[in-house]
Amino acid sequence: MSTLLASPRLAFLKKDSYMARLVIVFLLLLIFFAAVRPGPFFAVRTWQSMAVQFPEFGLMSLGVMFTMFTAGIDLSVVAIANVTGICAALTLRATLTGPATASSMGMAVLIALGVALVVGVVCGLINGILVAILKIPPILATLGTLELFGGVALVLTEGKPVSGLPPAFSTVFTAKVVGLVPIPLVVFLVCAAVAGFIVACTSFGRTILMLGTNDTAARFSGLKVNSLLIRTYVLSGVMAAMAGVVMLANYNSAKADYGTSYTLLTVLIVVLGGVNPNGGSGRLSGVLLSILMLQVLSSGLNMFPNISNFYRPLIWGGVLLLVICMNEGLFSFPSLRKLLKGRSHADS
Repeated sequence: MSTLLASPRLAFLKKDSYMARLVIVFLLLLIFFAAVRPGPFFAVRTWQSMAVQFPEFGLMSLGVMFTMFTAGIDLSVVAIANVTGICAALTLRATLTGPATASSMGMAVLIALGVALVVGVVCGLINGILVAILKIPPILATLGTLELFGGVALVLTEGKPVSGLPPAFSTVFTAKVVGLVPIPLVVFLVCAAVAGFIVACTSFGRTILMLGTNDTAARFSGLKVNSLLIRTYVLSGVMAAMAGVVMLANYNSAKADYGTSYTLLTVLIVVLGGVNPNGGSGRLSGVLLSILMLQVLSSGLNMFPNISNFYRPLIWGGVLLLVICMNEGLFSFPSLRKLLKGRSHADS
């Protein structure tokens, strides 16, 4: 094993034990499903289906990742995605009232994308103001806006799905590059590349990590903390808006309650990817790998018809608690000894 990790391509795994464990678990998942369901697992349509599905919650996870870098969280990403998808769908229907031509369709799509991004920015700005200016704890602020934005979506749709979109819209977003790569995957890869550039190559990416490490030190060092927080939540809103556009294309409709299970899933992905819930540390590569892991696990479970979908929230919740306990060192021998020692003193 040490010889394998010493190779130039895998040397980084030796330096980063957490990523090494993620890679090993991911490989074990692939080996397991390849062994028990080789036919369906290796089918091209299976992997294309995965490439269409995970960009939805993967884009939301990127937004949650940025907020968690600052020791915050964004629980409203699903609601933002739904309300932006609804606004984009209504814009498409209002713009294309006559016969659709190539030019009119292209203009309508651009206008709809612009509306979706503006709505995402506004929603993120509201979250940022609540957290940065009004000093509301992020978990409470975004939990409130989760209901607020969900309520706006319900008012806009009266609880009904917005359908009847132009066929050309779904045709464009469900197309495949070179006949193999779905457009939603391309959108996700572009957004992931932008996220990677922000984290690795910009002062904004470095300062939000510093902010998450020590808020007080960041303020005394002259950082504009309020501006950083607002921009972080706006960025999360933009990522959620892109997820809303992808969901709109995948379902060819928009509704207020699409993707309700993604709230827990996005938090699980970010924590599983190695981002510290207390802020200050994390890695984009870990988040991307955890997205792939959970998609493979979800698609693998679909190959077993006897396993009900109702078990998935149970699995996601259990895995989230397990990962948090492991990251906090609660399963280490020193922690267990300390816990048992404290109980023995309490009993005496």
